[in-house]
Amino acid sequence: MTLGGEFRDGIAERVARFNRAGSRRANEAEVDRRRVLDMFPLESWPQLRLEQYALGPATHRTTTYTFCRLLEYGTSAFGSIRGGSAAKHIIFQHRTGEWRVVPAALRTLGVEEAWRRLRGEFVAAFEAARAGAYERIDELEALSYGQALTTKALALYFPDAFLPIFSAAHVRHFTELLGGRPRQHSSGVRTWQANRELLALVRAVPEFDGWHPHEVMAYLYAFHDPRPRDRVIWKIAPGSGAKLWGDCLANARMRTGWDEVGSLGQYESDQELKEALDQHWPHSAGGNLRLARQLLAFRDLEPGDVIVANRGKSEVLAVGSVTDGYSYATDVSRYRHTVGVAWDTSYAQHFDSPRHAWQQTFAKVPATLWQEIRRGRGSVVEGSAEPAAGADIELPTAVRTVRDLLQHKGQVILQGPPGTGKTRLALSVALAIAGRADKIDAPPQERATALAELSEVPAGAPAARLTMVTFHPSYGYEDFVEGFKPVAAQGAAGLRLAMTDGLFRRVCAAAQTAPDETYLIVVDEINRGDLPRILGELITLLELDKRDSIPITLPTSGRQQTVPANVRIIGTMNSADRSVGHIDAAIRRRFAFVDVPPDLDVLDGEVGGLGLASLLEGLNDKLESAFGPDHLLGQSYLLADDEPIGTAEQLAHAFHHEIVPLVADYCLGQPDLLRSVLGSLVDDHSGRVVHTNPHDLPGILADEFVAGRVAGEDDDTVPTGE
Repeated sequence: MTLGGEFRDGIAERVARFNRAGSRRANEAEVDRRRVLDMFPLESWPQLRLEQYALGPATHRTTTYTFCRLLEYGTSAFGSIRGGSAAKHIIFQHRTGEWRVVPAALRTLGVEEAWRRLRGEFVAAFEAARAGAYERIDELEALSYGQALTTKALALYFPDAFLPIFSAAHVRHFTELLGGRPRQHSSGVRTWQANRELLALVRAVPEFDGWHPHEVMAYLYAFHDPRPRDRVIWKIAPGSGAKLWGDCLANARMRTGWDEVGSLGQYESDQELKEALDQHWPHSAGGNLRLARQLLAFRDLEPGDVIVANRGKSEVLAVGSVTDGYSYATDVSRYRHTVGVAWDTSYAQHFDSPRHAWQQTFAKVPATLWQEIRRGRGSVVEGSAEPAAGADIELPTAVRTVRDLLQHKGQVILQGPPGTGKTRLALSVALAIAGRADKIDAPPQERATALAELSEVPAGAPAARLTMVTFHPSYGYEDFVEGFKPVAAQGAAGLRLAMTDGLFRRVCAAAQTAPDETYLIVVDEINRGDLPRILGELITLLELDKRDSIPITLPTSGRQQTVPANVRIIGTMNSADRSVGHIDAAIRRRFAFVDVPPDLDVLDGEVGGLGLASLLEGLNDKLESAFGPDHLLGQSYLLADDEPIGTAEQLAHAFHHEIVPLVADYCLGQPDLLRSVLGSLVDDHSGRVVHTNPHDLPGILADEFVAGRVAGEDDDTVPTGE
């Protein structure tokens, strides 16, 4: 096998720069490994009890290690499997005391019998590894539900046979980098098998002769990190008034509260965590879903991720790079949710104006604000380094997600409530694809100019690289594909019918002449059109594996048609629209669907003391209770020129002329239902929404939608057990 060119190019120079002495030490890893062997020797496995193996609530309140807790939290120097839920341990004890068995085949056996079966598979895997018959491990089906755990266990007991890399995605990334076989991208290849094949590739690299596996691992992550460079950067407050900052800085970590829910590793979904939060803070039951998602994002932070520590709305305390994943700390009695962080206080600074979204404990840091924080960085402290993961923000997470899905599927539909920015996201993806990512968060005029340039049809070309169209009930096959259209008759008065190419055929023709460019069609309100009629037989060719190679004959003209591989489609769909269900299964199968929820982080502003994010969150809580998650409102109702509205007059206009009519439409003329959402804003006698002086409106809205809500730990309103 030949090394991948990207890896081979410049390897001598990179190896010379790499500080082997400064990488994670082999002896530290060996200490971890010996700890496992001392506590859980191989010969003890046939008699190992479930209570010695499993992760559960009790193991998070004591320093006593079970096997699973030791592998996740007590052997970080050997390699991490932190993040995600406890389901990766195959059998674990839930916070309720109930035993959870992940493989369906074991679930009906009873927990003790399920454990005996699982234990037998671990023993068989260890015996196979000892005999060098690694292929036999693939036959052990229960272990496939915990591949990271199993691979780490094998590496601890047989360190010469595996690399200390346990993420399936990371193993496959490095395998491709080193010129591995394409089949290693198959979902059927187990992580331990892919790990073994990666080890063989590493051993074939002359520059790695004499290197310890942990030095190889450190090198690969240092120069070929598989984690996206444009991951979300979180702002996290170290307690109310930053009261935990001294401990966080001294002990290189970040801590946060909500201890009452126990270890976050117990939760397999945001809804499950929300229900636990509701038990302790029921007065914020609606808003707890957002908090649940933020806490799970905190739990799933990975080494190399960047976070910002703040005090209040205007002060940055430091920027940190995550060094160790999540744990439920046992050395403190409160604020026990913890991740390890290397802090750089040279970023400490004050903003000229408050960032209102920073009132919450957690907030996303937009690319523009991150750039401002970097510009305000003070003199570099000797020995400090700019966090690598945030050094160059390329794309917002949502843009990257849609772009990657387009590459994989070819077509994407963005679905969500009105006002969530679905069309804006689609156009941001267009900018990213065209290499104009710098214009995604540019001022509105600059962004509009860049989009206009992409939408301009070059002279003599049939279509531009970006084409926008809106579907509606009258839009048909002849508009999108081909059909007879009336045109002016040459040399005579009147009209004649002529065969005319539709939008899609024109885009395909342009794409064929420029195969290295991506041609994107953005279809607004895609569900409002009759899609089977509009697409016709072309629905078959939308699948990427059928493009180019399979021509079809168009029934109207008899011409042959293929779809170039460089054509992409993004559709937007309002989830509150009653026509959503009209998309049939054949069309749904050819599109990837992406939910676009309201983005409260962009509403970093307030009007008359009313936080816009808190207003929208409170209103959406009531809408969700009344109508479900498809009938929420998006952030665009409270934005003007991409910025949060700033005056009482703007707020009054948005509320009375945009928000209230939509809510009233949801309620279908039912005053009681309208009153359940808008409360005191609905007149008891007339059933209509009352109008007030614009300068009184912020206080009224605050009383109705914000008062009594849990805003976040950073503002001293959350009961945290003091």
